[in-house]
Amino acid sequence: MCNRIKGCHEADQNGNPCGCSERRAPRLLQPFILLALKGKESYGYELIEKINGFGFHSHPPDVGAIYRQLRSMETEGWVKSKWDTKGAGPAKRMYRITPQGEEILHGWAITLQKRKASLEQFLNRYQGYYREGHKPKRSAPSTPIGRMDSHQNKSEEKK
Repeated sequence: MCNRIKGCHEADQNGNPCGCSERRAPRLLQPFILLALKGKESYGYELIEKINGFGFHSHPPDVGAIYRQLRSMETEGWVKSKWDTKGAGPAKRMYRITPQGEEILHGWAITLQKRKASLEQFLNRYQGYYREGHKPKRSAPSTPIGRMDSHQNKSEEKK
């Protein structure tokens, strides 16, 4: 489990992913890619910009992960691609959502709506607990999780 006080290292001692790591949910790229393609066909780097615009991740998604997801979704029949050789510059592989991909997108929307309700219930309960006068034993680190430098990690470990 993540030790937020010492800083998120994205894995526990056994190598299991940390629960607070954004990298734990690469599959969540699927609905973002499908929704970005719903508007119009796009190529990989344009998709990365669109996905980053959703604000879900604190940093741009991994380029390799996007292309792996696109290949996987194309194999599943959720997206189709073709090479665009028009215009200046190198050819670009353009992706578009298929009717099957739209069905998957609808399924993701239902799943995410349910998760949102569960998360809201969790946060309401958590906030209610602390509104009642209970205080956490330790406050969260002042730096963003996972962004503490080694000097900060060492100083936190000494406490």
